[in-house]
Amino acid sequence: MRPPLILSVLLTLCATAVAEDPEGSIKPFLKQRGLTIQQVFRGDRFPNIVVTKKGTVLATWGNRTYKARRSEDGGVTWGPEITVADPGFQGGGTTVDESTGDILVFVEERHPPAPLKVYRSKDDGLTWTAEDPVIKPNSKGHVPSMHMNEHGITLVHGKHKGRLLRPSRWYAGKNERARWPDHYTNAVFSDDGGKTWQASEPFPEMGTGEATVAELSDGRIYYNSRIHWDGRPNFTRRREAWSHDGGKTWTDWRIIEALPDGQQNRSYGCMGGLVRLPVAGKDILIFSNIDTPNPKRERGTVWASFDGGKTWPIQRLVFEGPHGYSSLTAGRPGTASEGWIYLHFEGGPKGGSTVARFNLAWLLEGKATGDGEIPELK
Repeated sequence: MRPPLILSVLLTLCATAVAEDPEGSIKPFLKQRGLTIQQVFRGDRFPNIVVTKKGTVLATWGNRTYKARRSEDGGVTWGPEITVADPGFQGGGTTVDESTGDILVFVEERHPPAPLKVYRSKDDGLTWTAEDPVIKPNSKGHVPSMHMNEHGITLVHGKHKGRLLRPSRWYAGKNERARWPDHYTNAVFSDDGGKTWQASEPFPEMGTGEATVAELSDGRIYYNSRIHWDGRPNFTRRREAWSHDGGKTWTDWRIIEALPDGQQNRSYGCMGGLVRLPVAGKDILIFSNIDTPNPKRERGTVWASFDGGKTWPIQRLVFEGPHGYSSLTAGRPGTASEGWIYLHFEGGPKGGSTVARFNLAWLLEGKATGDGEIPELK
């Protein structure tokens, strides 16, 4: 008979192996139908949210002090605020390295363009250490800014497996209207665990800013971007493009008629969230933004695509009131987060930052958009 200590270690290793599997079944997302909403941070701006390899839900936030909060029970309760950097300006792109479990956040000194540091956590988001990243320019000689974009990802399919990838943007020197035609979104990627980063080529349409990325089951990268310049056609709808080389270049861009980009009476869009559900062999994407003709940022809504972004056949309102920038993540198989989708957004019933927790079964009770069909899910 094995000693109790060794048996305990073996059981722990088995549980960890299950939790580390990045993709699982769709069934957990179709159970426990419901929606919960709770305030997570007070004041400030700029949300990101990810799920760590251990299944901890990690929300990051702040445009003065960069802060984080952790939930180890799938988003039911939240631990105390953790100061990552003070002062510190949220740079977006919070990234979980699927190879090591490290978590990387990007912190700028002020509204960019601004000096940047990367903070790394090796203990599931409890403590953070600053690093000076090396970011190599693209073919135009541009080193992008990180603010303000959706979380990053680790590629888990194809020849670029293990690559870290996060969206970024080129400000053309400053965020002012006269320079918006020269702005563009792109991405940065790292093949050495986040020590060095290479800037990708530009998104094919100029005047874009604030973007999202998701890897599909065949290894292609889906890119969904905000528009930032009203000189472009149909500037209140989202943009998309694709990468076939692990995020180095982007092709086949188009306007996504089914997805609004911010309030529809404004000259530019609003940062949205995007996540691919970790379901083996399926490309179910969830997108978040606001859906309103009114002048205020309100009516936070989520949409679902079941074909990797080709169509968006269903949507559902999450919160009627104030709702600004947003970020999405999905629960990890074998952990307390499994089966849940998490929306971290500016606003909510109490203001500050709010996390809404729901699942696919809840979203499927929403409103058909007329853009494609909802498949049978099982």
